[in-house]
Amino acid sequence: MKNLAILQKTLQYQFKDEAHLQLALTHRSAAQKHNERLEFLGDAILNLTIGRALFTQFPECNEGELSRMRATLVREQTLAQLAHAFQLGEFMRLGPGELKSGGFRRDSILADALEAVIGAISLDSDLNTATEIIQCWYTKLLTEIQPGENQKDPKTRLQEYLQSKHVAVPTYQVISTHGKAHCQTFRIQCDVPHFGKTVIAEGTSRRKAEQAAASEILDYLLRQQQNVRS
Repeated sequence: MKNLAILQKTLQYQFKDEAHLQLALTHRSAAQKHNERLEFLGDAILNLTIGRALFTQFPECNEGELSRMRATLVREQTLAQLAHAFQLGEFMRLGPGELKSGGFRRDSILADALEAVIGAISLDSDLNTATEIIQCWYTKLLTEIQPGENQKDPKTRLQEYLQSKHVAVPTYQVISTHGKAHCQTFRIQCDVPHFGKTVIAEGTSRRKAEQAAASEILDYLLRQQQNVRS
């Protein structure tokens, strides 16, 4: 594993016990003791922190608008963007298979690892410190975020797109799960029969897997629509 002092400087947090950070960067493909429990903790802290920040920042917004903005800020894509900026993948500990397949660049792995880092910071210090670090990371994103249609999650946007075309809404089916109860991976199949499109996606929760599948189908349909126009 590379010199973690470099990463800690980038994260703007110095660990008292570096073992916390090492665990946060350990993918389950690399060791029996891995980062998924820390990911669970970090996910909860992240949602609380961003929810509170939005509640304060947008006193006139209703629950639905706040929820959509929070979903945008804590989704896999946003977390992965932050992780890439921190070059988190360069410090990940991955098994041979994940290394060979480029797992250190995969958004899902990086997003989960960043949540694990948040969990690790909270254990190494306290909840208030973890909250302050998250707010520091999200300064620019919180400044730019605004309520509106773009903040709707992929499942909602896909359903509304299909309804606007007067076709049947998508169906989601769990086709497999693996892992222990507290750290499962869900494999979801999403079907849009009218367009003959099927996508399979994975996530560490059923919700994340469904959102990933919906996002992929929506991107495909919008590209097709753009191609027809051009």
